[in-house]
Amino acid sequence: MKKHLFLIFNFLVFSSVYSQVTFVLDELPVNTPDSASVYISGDFEGWTGGQEKYKFSNKNNTFFITLPKQIGSINYKFTLSSWESVETNTQGRSIDNRSYIPKKENDTVRIKILGWSDQFSIKSTATKNVSILSENFYIPQSDRKRRIWIYVPPDYASTSKNYPVIYMHDGQNLFDESTSFSGEWEVDEILNKIYTDKKLGFIVVGIENGGSKRMDEYSPWKNTKYGGGEGDAYVEFIVQTLKPYVDENYRTYPHRNNTAIMGSSMGGLISYYAALKYPNVFSKSGVFSPSFWFSEKSFDYAKENGNLKNSKMYFLAGNKEGDNVAFEEISNTVKGVNKVSDLLKEAGFNTNYISTKIVAEGKHNEKFWRENFEEAVLWLFDE
Repeated sequence: MKKHLFLIFNFLVFSSVYSQVTFVLDELPVNTPDSASVYISGDFEGWTGGQEKYKFSNKNNTFFITLPKQIGSINYKFTLSSWESVETNTQGRSIDNRSYIPKKENDTVRIKILGWSDQFSIKSTATKNVSILSENFYIPQSDRKRRIWIYVPPDYASTSKNYPVIYMHDGQNLFDESTSFSGEWEVDEILNKIYTDKKLGFIVVGIENGGSKRMDEYSPWKNTKYGGGEGDAYVEFIVQTLKPYVDENYRTYPHRNNTAIMGSSMGGLISYYAALKYPNVFSKSGVFSPSFWFSEKSFDYAKENGNLKNSKMYFLAGNKEGDNVAFEEISNTVKGVNKVSDLLKEAGFNTNYISTKIVAEGKHNEKFWRENFEEAVLWLFDE
């Protein structure tokens, strides 16, 4: 009897862990180009936007793809080869990531795609005090180019005042719905409200992520599955190249006391790293849903570099971060935040300068980060 139950248990575990899923597209938007190739992108391939091995086969106008056997749930979206042509709703607006939990060992999912982002002329939601600093800002540390956004306070043009600066990652998601991956932070609207309510002004520099290079650039440490290892070069770009340019061309307060760095997920990880590595540059960091799971070295770094008395860190995590993403590791976000917070305090970090906020219903998305952005800014700059 025990042997029989053991065999049943093993079968159930095997079938739930090693599931092979075939996606079939029942309907494409009417404006899909005849020559289009459809791709599936998700956590299983690093959210690159489109890799050749994840391109759908097309047989008699039926698009299908069978993924390699997956572990657990799958988070994904469809594109026409890049995030510039990602699926949308019927109005061309961004949609949440799709998620699917396989129900059997060989499963089939039938999908209807409603629209493609590049087939719509979506009105920009960026406020008038947001602009593009550069379409192709050169990154000498990695020999790449990147689009850089900049937000200035409502009174910037009418005064001669200087302002604190916040450096943020994933710039395409900060200000504008039309460029966002899955909704925007509304950084400009929130800071305009802070200016109106409290007469506080900030400059925000938003650095767009590099798509397939995002994970590489947002971690100084390597993960055998997801990449990483280029974080030092990315942070050096901000410190040695971008910040000097911004300080020279905009009215900033360049001192560390007026300089913050903020980001979410992998952007939270690299913000944390930058604040500890360059405390003479950044005195404040907003660390939202950080990917400490990416490398155990993130915990060692707190032990080795956490003895800081005059730096502030705002940590944010949600108890439901694993609900809407299939990186299984993201379920450990709260655990990682609490561990790093404790390690920093043990290393000598000023306990009054650490804020750790855990939200019971918080999920791993822009809505969660947007809802806590104002509080983080006001706490970090409350001096």
